[in-house]
Amino acid sequence: MIITLLELLYSYLKIGFFGFGGGYAMLSLIHSEVVVRNGWLTGGEFSDIVAISQMTPGPIALNSATYIGYEVAGVLGSVVATTAVCIPALTVMMLVTRFFLRLQHNRYVQGVVWGMRPVVVGMIASAALLLIFPHSDEGRSFIDAWSWVIFALTLVGSAYKLNPIMLIVGSGVAGMLIYGLG
Repeated sequence: MIITLLELLYSYLKIGFFGFGGGYAMLSLIHSEVVVRNGWLTGGEFSDIVAISQMTPGPIALNSATYIGYEVAGVLGSVVATTAVCIPALTVMMLVTRFFLRLQHNRYVQGVVWGMRPVVVGMIASAALLLIFPHSDEGRSFIDAWSWVIFALTLVGSAYKLNPIMLIVGSGVAGMLIYGLG
């Protein structure tokens, strides 16, 4: 149990320190740690967690850390993973606010910030591809034609500025009707 908690701590500290660009940019890093490196979840389970984490209040990295930590090591795992993903952001923000205001016009600092922008875009694109083309444990995509229909209808609804809560509820109802209740 201690080793598992230490692995959670290490993985989520890495995710927190190197997951630049916010929640969606972090998804590929979280997937790499949780599914590929440690095998705590399958690809399908990870996609489910991402969906749930998007619908619940709060940042996606925090929500997924809490759930994955719980799945791996219970309540203590949840606390460890959630705390570990928060520590880097807190540390970096304390350092940034202390020094950035003094150094914001420094050409090297501006170069670093400009250099990180393409990386963030690439990480967000990677997360989008991961979610659009997920694979089941059998090596094939578990997204079928009905999933694309629900996606398309939701996208059109978003374009027409329909209430997002109604789109989420409608998608859930459609999923229940199409895939059954259990």
